[in-house]
Amino acid sequence: MTSNRHNKTDEDAVLDAARDCVLAVGVRRTTLTDIARRAGVSRMTLYRRWPDVRTIVGDLMTREWTALAGDVDIEAPGALRDRLVAALVEGVAAFRAHPLLRKIREVDPEMLLPYVLDRVGATQTRFLELFETALRAGHADGSVRPGDAAAQARSLLLVVQSFALSGPTVLGEDVLDAELRHILERTLAP
Repeated sequence: MTSNRHNKTDEDAVLDAARDCVLAVGVRRTTLTDIARRAGVSRMTLYRRWPDVRTIVGDLMTREWTALAGDVDIEAPGALRDRLVAALVEGVAAFRAHPLLRKIREVDPEMLLPYVLDRVGATQTRFLELFETALRAGHADGSVRPGDAAAQARSLLLVVQSFALSGPTVLGEDVLDAELRHILERTLAP
């Protein structure tokens, strides 16, 4: 492994290598051999943890995109709704700009379909947990309309997901964030 990876686990090295491969050639053209070579591990090491490239890329997407989720400080003074809206708008903008998402949207958009049409992925599950926690705090301070926090969190996920994945095709990037902010503020207002 290269010197900048000495303190990382084998899993981190593999995910870093997978990211490099996907950014270079896309998911379909990335092979387990390419990832193993870049990570400095054998293909058998990969097979012990991941059966195929798509599974590695799924774990990569989870790692990369979960890292974009900032916890909303529920203890800070002021209306929780304002902090939640700001965090969601910033998070969606960062997600839209993320190099991995941009490459997948450009070259391998079908990789995203299962998470939009078939199932909730690990990243979405983590976001739902964060949203529910923030919404409950917003209910408690009165800045978020009362309701079922789980249902509200799922609704927020649908909104932010559409702005992150489909928004750039429908609206210009210059108006996306302002429109998202407006929708979120109105949706959450008591």
